[in-house]
Amino acid sequence: MMPNEARRRLTNLRNGLLPLHKYLLDSERAAYERDVAPIATPGQFLDLVLNDPWFAWLRELSQLIVVIDETLGLDEPATAEDAARLIAQARTLASPAEQGTGFARRYYDAMQRDPGVVLAHRDMMKVFAGLG
Repeated sequence: MMPNEARRRLTNLRNGLLPLHKYLLDSERAAYERDVAPIATPGQFLDLVLNDPWFAWLRELSQLIVVIDETLGLDEPATAEDAARLIAQARTLASPAEQGTGFARRYYDAMQRDPGVVLAHRDMMKVFAGLG
């Protein structure tokens, strides 16, 4: 696989994960505002996302996106192995599990309460199918 192909695959992965990440953030925000308290400002929301335990489970996805961005930004082109490793990591992460723990369980819960998350998950599965 040529480095440009690895870059293309990682870019497609990143572009698929971003909307999923946004839907999960929006869904968690709505749940937080329903169960805990209203979020008054974007700054307050950012602080909660970065520091509050309610949003901690989403940091794993956020960090994966950062790693993909960093890999795409390296002076040396991404290798086929880089792309395969990050795609495998994303596939594992985007696997909701009713009996799971951590991200898998919280992702499952978000899918149960929010149809937008279900649609974002469907779209992510299409991205994975296109990545091979």
